[in-house]
Amino acid sequence: MQANGFAKLANGHDVGCNGAGGKKLLTLDDVNPSVRAIAYAIRGPINDRANQLDSDLRNGKKLPFDKLIRCNVGDAPAMGQKPMTFYRQLLACCAYPDASTQYPADVQALSKRFLDACHGRTIGSYISNPQGLEVVRQDIAKFIQERDGGIPAYANEIFLFTGAGDGIVCILNILNTTSAGKKPIGLMVPIPTFAYYTSCIDEIGLKEIPYYLDEENSWQLNVDELNRAINNRDDCDPKILVVINPGNPTGQVLTKDNIQQIIRFAAEKNLIIMADEVYQDNIHDSSQKFHSFKKTIADMGHPYCDMELISLHSASKGLMNECGARGGYVEFHNFDQEVLDQLRKLLSIRSSPSTGQLATFAMVNLPKPGDPSYDLFIKERESTRSSLVQRARMTTELLNNIPGMHCNAVQGAMYAFPRLDLPEKFIQEAKTKGRAADLHYVMQLMDSKGVVIVPGSGFRQQPGTYHFRTTILPPVDLLHEMLEKLADFHTNLMKKYA
Repeated sequence: MQANGFAKLANGHDVGCNGAGGKKLLTLDDVNPSVRAIAYAIRGPINDRANQLDSDLRNGKKLPFDKLIRCNVGDAPAMGQKPMTFYRQLLACCAYPDASTQYPADVQALSKRFLDACHGRTIGSYISNPQGLEVVRQDIAKFIQERDGGIPAYANEIFLFTGAGDGIVCILNILNTTSAGKKPIGLMVPIPTFAYYTSCIDEIGLKEIPYYLDEENSWQLNVDELNRAINNRDDCDPKILVVINPGNPTGQVLTKDNIQQIIRFAAEKNLIIMADEVYQDNIHDSSQKFHSFKKTIADMGHPYCDMELISLHSASKGLMNECGARGGYVEFHNFDQEVLDQLRKLLSIRSSPSTGQLATFAMVNLPKPGDPSYDLFIKERESTRSSLVQRARMTTELLNNIPGMHCNAVQGAMYAFPRLDLPEKFIQEAKTKGRAADLHYVMQLMDSKGVVIVPGSGFRQQPGTYHFRTTILPPVDLLHEMLEKLADFHTNLMKKYA
């Protein structure tokens, strides 16, 4: 006991007056139930265990492996992908303009445009417009219009966010009408899905309407399944159809025909499509092409061209992969301006950081032929693209060579999502430990091989099936090593539990 009345734990921390600690005024029972319901597999217990193993390795503890191979998060920079010189030069030039003369003329010109739009000509100032800097939104509108063959895009329909994820949260917040005595809004969400959507639905208190992607048809959307999912949902007001293209975690690229079917379904059911298109520049299969929902809706003509559409893009993915910059945008096409005014009001109490807006500005202002930065940019971009194509093909091939694994082609995005045939003994063992079988699989793989992946149950899946998600982001040699370790682990597991 110390003179001040505080006892000390073994680690030296105070535990409270006279060591009693006192009754806590805020306990778990007081925490918002919607927050307690959140489960985010990508950065949950798997990530915690990986961090512990990483710490053990750094502290010299002897483990069955000498390094962790983290394939659980779509974080290309963390996996060693070299940043594009153009992007980093623009970021540096805006952060420290006194050194701008050492950068190419096109980088200097873009830096000047961006800083001229900032208060005090510095990225250290607040962005006073809740929608984001107008110069950035104007350039995004131009980017969208050029991408979609001249279909108009407007800066006043574009909002900048701290990554696309922040945009998702804001959209769902303005839809939450349960406190007004109305039925909760229902969101149709693909299964398997990007876990962020289900986490946000839980946090905000909306209703999830799950629909299953067709694994036997390269994870395309099946309209009969969409109808099954939405029929007889009297517990909510179905309002949003979420589509992720290219797919996360499934790595598919939707065909134009499939997108048209989805649009017709949404029009028939009076649904707003939320098109998550953050991987639009990640197409690895030359037989596939990215088709934006906006262009497809416009090409289909009346009545579809009048539909409301939400589309998302991000500087965290594509070939830019500036995950830490936290920049992205959402376009609200054909929306009631009074609704957008409410969104502006909501955003007025938060501020998208200038660094994220700068990353988005860079993403939509790529060097053009004749610019000083163009040749190096093209060389670096194509090197990254061709390497991703190689890794996507290698991952698909090697996973399908493992007995008891079945993997659709990684057509786009950054992930493979193979199905596992697991022995019944192993499934029962997982049940005795209170774990989903694929979580049990992932944990054993990590503890024995140092390979970190995410169980399919973290993304939802068809009942009775087991999957995992892995990124294709490690360098080719490291990815090959990871796949060899996975094959060895899986082969031994199948023998052990046969």
